[in-house]
Amino acid sequence: MIGRVSFTTIDATDPDRLAAFWGEVLGTGVAETSDEGRFVFLAEANGHILSFQRVPEPKSAKNRVHLDIRVEELQEATDAVLALGGSWDENERTLDDARWRTLNDPEGNEFDIFVSGG
Repeated sequence: MIGRVSFTTIDATDPDRLAAFWGEVLGTGVAETSDEGRFVFLAEANGHILSFQRVPEPKSAKNRVHLDIRVEELQEATDAVLALGGSWDENERTLDDARWRTLNDPEGNEFDIFVSGG
């Protein structure tokens, strides 16, 4: 083994806003802000830490990496994300016993919410 993933960093023009959004989605809060607000770290959620790094440019292309978040009920989770400022293209996909929707956070970063196993 070369190493272990310590946290996942998401570029953001407004890391405080994005950290607040993801904190609500994942049920955690901000643990640390550093480098004069350039980095915002969420408290660990389900064994993982997200960090948000201030960058000057907005997102301009499809993510090459995205988060997959297991939820209890797709519509309820979708409504909650939309209420927090996220968006959804209204497409739902299925594969075997999994159903998922691709949503976007307030800065346009794609992520999936899914249910599986009945």
